[in-house]
Amino acid sequence: MARGGGFILEETDIQDIFTPEDFTDEHREMARTTERFALEEIGPINDRLEEKDFDLLLEKLRQCAGLGLMMIDAPEEYGGLNLDKAASMLVTEKLAWSRNFGLTYMAHTGIGMLPLIYYGTPQQKGRYLRKLMEAEIIGSYCLTEPGSGSDALGARTVATLSEDGSHYLLTGTKQFITNSGFADLFTVFAKVDKKHFTAFLVERGTPGLSLGPEEKKMGMHGSSTRQVIFEAAPVPKENILGEIGKGHKIAFNVLNVGRFKLGALCVGQAKFALAEGSRYANERKQFGMPIGGFGAIQEKLADATALTFAAESAVYRLAGLIDGKLSELDSKAADYYALYQKGIEEFAAECAVVKVFCSEAAAQVISEMLQVHGGYGYIAGHAIEQMYRDERVQRIYEGTNEINRLLVATRLLRPEATPPSVAASVTWASSWSGQRQLLAGMKACCLLLGERARQRCGGQLAKAQEILLAFADMVIQVFALESAMLRAAKACQKASAVKDEQYRAVALLCAFADRQRFLASAERCAGFLENEDLLPVIAAKTPLATGGLLAAKRLLAEATLQAEKYIF
Repeated sequence: MARGGGFILEETDIQDIFTPEDFTDEHREMARTTERFALEEIGPINDRLEEKDFDLLLEKLRQCAGLGLMMIDAPEEYGGLNLDKAASMLVTEKLAWSRNFGLTYMAHTGIGMLPLIYYGTPQQKGRYLRKLMEAEIIGSYCLTEPGSGSDALGARTVATLSEDGSHYLLTGTKQFITNSGFADLFTVFAKVDKKHFTAFLVERGTPGLSLGPEEKKMGMHGSSTRQVIFEAAPVPKENILGEIGKGHKIAFNVLNVGRFKLGALCVGQAKFALAEGSRYANERKQFGMPIGGFGAIQEKLADATALTFAAESAVYRLAGLIDGKLSELDSKAADYYALYQKGIEEFAAECAVVKVFCSEAAAQVISEMLQVHGGYGYIAGHAIEQMYRDERVQRIYEGTNEINRLLVATRLLRPEATPPSVAASVTWASSWSGQRQLLAGMKACCLLLGERARQRCGGQLAKAQEILLAFADMVIQVFALESAMLRAAKACQKASAVKDEQYRAVALLCAFADRQRFLASAERCAGFLENEDLLPVIAAKTPLATGGLLAAKRLLAEATLQAEKYIF
């Protein structure tokens, strides 16, 4: 069984990776249901949601709940479905096609509900969970404050026990709170006696709870973002979530899943943008022909397809890793959710990798598809213009990408993160030997530069953020490329001749682009370490044959233009 962070230390068998090609019939039906809802129910009312018609939004949230889409992560004993992470990510991905609604859904079913699911008492779950699943009430997550964003534990909201000992009085302000304008249940983090970081479940009608005005944001106009203000707001002791002083476990463990879900949402956004771009490339004519016939446009479509393929592969590989770990647990055990959270926490580095890679992949794909639209892409009313504004915040929330990169590096450079014995037999077809060699060399470079970083910085490594960021970028490219390569190699075992050619083409493009990004990061890391002698070693360990690159790009572009959508 794979272990968290193990991908950088050992080789993975192609049969051990979960991919979109492995979806069950249930997965695919759920995806179709969700996509129909996004396109038929939310698409036509997008303009009204952009104008903050939150009554309509709540109506659609309840409709979404009626389809069972808010029960996916909830336990069966409370009426939930308790489906696997692949299903959860797939629904989140498809709801990206509903634009702002996807964020509202993700915030409600993710950080809005998961703290209660994972840490709530039976009484708390009995009181709130079914109502959340039915969208009778909406959840919101209050962690960030005006003075504490990345430093979540620096929060200044305090909770003081009342004189009669029956409740806590919460005082403080939470900032940038999604869903706050219409939420009914807030998961609020405060310090008991100014030092014990603790989570509380706070109902909307609590005296002393008020909201600031809607923030005027660059994008995400159809979502609600406000301050949530507490002025000696009384919260019953029975609404403490988890244990006093253990709020950090809730905050950070739930954020791991939030990052993972955001990665899935970003994959959906990239696919949506690619569909918009390819359709426009067929419609728009210049110099007497559709612009999709020009190489400059075709290269953008091909590169966007490869980047989307890598992001999608990374998301569902991680779903398989987590589902594999959780399948070992006894769901009837009293400590099931404690072990469940440990299982997810083991893959905290991978969750951060997916958040960074997918949010930046979506940004690049959306930007390039806007470029395909030319001046019209900059004009309000075109879907790509809204997407361009909306995606920017994704590199900030759920932990900034810089914070997530630091998390990746520090977890993988821990002293206990030492290489295990490599499996004796790993299945790859011989035709993939070049890609296998490239991945092995990239991993060797990570281990080499990681060890040099430890030697140079010693106990001060955590302060050398420039080195850690460069190292994290190397690791992120390894996970993304390996996920794409393993998926393509596995898919080719059963693919038709046409599809086999497409998988090999996208694998070549992924390898070419990821290797370029990897080398830039590795060389930056070596430069920070003042180890220029490593540069020829890095180059020697990462060879890549690039024959057929142009043909591969044209193949993918032509297929995308013909389908007018993402083709995998």
